[in-house]
Amino acid sequence: MSGKQRVAVPVLLNRGGGAVAADGQIAEKVRTALAEAGVDADIDLIDGGDYEVRCRSAAERGDPVVVVGGGDGTVSAAASVLAGTNTRLGVLPLGTLNHFARDLGIPTDIAEAARLIAAGQDRQVDIGDMNGRTFINNSAIGLYPLMVVDRDVQRKRLGRSKRLAMLVASARTLLRFNHQRLTLQANDEQARVDTPLLFVGNNDYRLDIGGAGQRDSLEDGQLFVLVMRKKTRRGLIAASIRALLNRTRPDDMVRIEGVQRLRVASRRSMLPVSLDGEVVQAKTPLEYTIRRKALRVIVPEANKG
Repeated sequence: MSGKQRVAVPVLLNRGGGAVAADGQIAEKVRTALAEAGVDADIDLIDGGDYEVRCRSAAERGDPVVVVGGGDGTVSAAASVLAGTNTRLGVLPLGTLNHFARDLGIPTDIAEAARLIAAGQDRQVDIGDMNGRTFINNSAIGLYPLMVVDRDVQRKRLGRSKRLAMLVASARTLLRFNHQRLTLQANDEQARVDTPLLFVGNNDYRLDIGGAGQRDSLEDGQLFVLVMRKKTRRGLIAASIRALLNRTRPDDMVRIEGVQRLRVASRRSMLPVSLDGEVVQAKTPLEYTIRRKALRVIVPEANKG
């Protein structure tokens, strides 16, 4: 799909996400940008819950490319069914944060992203898996899922912005936090921990001040596992503030290195677990694995491996 060759591709925009919900003309803007880049687009505005069905149909038809427009949750839903197929994923970063697109160097400007899709250079990247559920960025157990549930309730009932709702949810959750007693088996090593937060990333996240929260690679084939140490409420708040300021101390978090598979057991039969910012109730034990180079994503030429 390069040069001036015009290929009709399915373009699925999440009507409820980020820029799509805020701009009634977004579909026409996307159509124009893709047309100017040399791509004929079959654009549909769909609900988030329809992504897996539509992407599965495209993969079964053997479509070479599916373009999705939305945030990380949208991309994750598409990746869950496109992984392991020959259908490439084109991303229009139209969400709030767009972490996956950022880490792959995909531009947020619609015209630039359209030209990237037209060029059609792809790379195979890793995805994470938790009990058969896909995550492209990260998963968490403990405090963070509780914050997300609180945030989403505020947005639904009070109409608050995502950022404001998360700030309020963070403060409230820190005030009523508790620890999770978990048994972790990382590869073949086992340990029991009491922790307010377990974080599992798809590949390594940077912790340095210059790029905290970013990933340099999505193809190293490892899970990034961080365990927050057990703390008092005051200690947890202090550690959270240090994390926001990128001044984390060695006694705040423990990192488990070189993990390809992680088993998380609990005395509870179900746990709330966040996957790319969405919370699910998952049956324990939780089985995390990394699926190496399972997803083909259209990326800038400089990032092509």
